[in-house]
Amino acid sequence: MLTLPHKIATLLYVFNEADDVLLLQRAQEPNLGLWSPPGGKLKAELGESPYACAGREAFEEFGLRLGPSDLHLTGIVSEHGFLGTAHWLMFLFEVKLPLVELPPPHREGQFGFFSRAALEDLALPATDREQIWPLFWQHRRGFFSAHCHCHAGGTNIWTVEESRPGNLS
Repeated sequence: MLTLPHKIATLLYVFNEADDVLLLQRAQEPNLGLWSPPGGKLKAELGESPYACAGREAFEEFGLRLGPSDLHLTGIVSEHGFLGTAHWLMFLFEVKLPLVELPPPHREGQFGFFSRAALEDLALPATDREQIWPLFWQHRRGFFSAHCHCHAGGTNIWTVEESRPGNLS
């Protein structure tokens, strides 16, 4: 049996005053060239919490200082065998504060604000398009937990493990 590393990350769902979402066109793997929410890997070796990781990533990637009260944990997604390279555990946080301007390009990629409808035409990671975005919209200001078993060839089997829809759609 192939043993894969387990990686832990945070994703930040940041909106502007028009309710457009901030996405990063990734300049590095994973998801090179695709648009996804900013975020990054948790520093487990330092004992970093998911909330501290989200705050650190917000500051590093777009200069916003956030504390736990500025974040809403919308979802937890686990991915088994993503692209055959790793298992992922991701904490999806909605940032409660609107961002007033587009951040400058970053070593991780370039940023853009997009309406919900515009996501249909963007190059998104398959798992984001299939389930993560639909689950986020359904659970915005609520909570969900989901698991994705990623299979070779691109077939993904999803299980929603907890669902408390939010008051926004």
